[in-house]
Amino acid sequence: MKNFTIHPENQTPLTMIGCGILRKEVDGLIAKNHWNVHTHYLDSALHNYLNRLSTELNQALEEREKLGEKTVVFYGGCHPLMEKYLEGHHTCRTHGQNCIVMLLGYELFMQELEKGAYFLLEDWALTWEPMITACFGANMTVIREIFHSSHKYILALRTPCNGDFSAAAETAARFVDLPLEWMDVGLEHLETVLADAIQRRLAADQ
Repeated sequence: MKNFTIHPENQTPLTMIGCGILRKEVDGLIAKNHWNVHTHYLDSALHNYLNRLSTELNQALEEREKLGEKTVVFYGGCHPLMEKYLEGHHTCRTHGQNCIVMLLGYELFMQELEKGAYFLLEDWALTWEPMITACFGANMTVIREIFHSSHKYILALRTPCNGDFSAAAETAARFVDLPLEWMDVGLEHLETVLADAIQRRLAADQ
């Protein structure tokens, strides 16, 4: 895997504000490429709560702007007003509908989605039951009906940065009564997505 040399060490760093769902992967790629990028991660469940996502994202951007920092956003189209927020803060985001597209690439994402996949990442697996019940309530029949109406299986995505979350993934799949499958995923596509966003943000100030 090649390195993306983007941001000389002696320049003002960027602060990447975004979803914490892939924080291990993002941090690993920043370190690998020696990007001069700081990170500010938000709760990975915020996409379930649009008002909180709006408040916390805008607040984080405002705080960094007051410190004179340049920002770039690590989010997909997770809020209907996302592009308006980016424009208001004079920044840009990573390309991709969501974090799974950024990790897998659009073609592989659609291939599995069309087969009925629900994509499960380590962070979600480890917080699954409280995250799901907070969003959908505690009625197991309702929860399973929601998942069964749109999905045929849970597809757990394992990256080189993950620990062993097999037990948590199995518990999550049982919770919604869907079969569990696994896919090992590299970071090449995510690396390209991050590099592109950083380059676009830096170019905007030139």
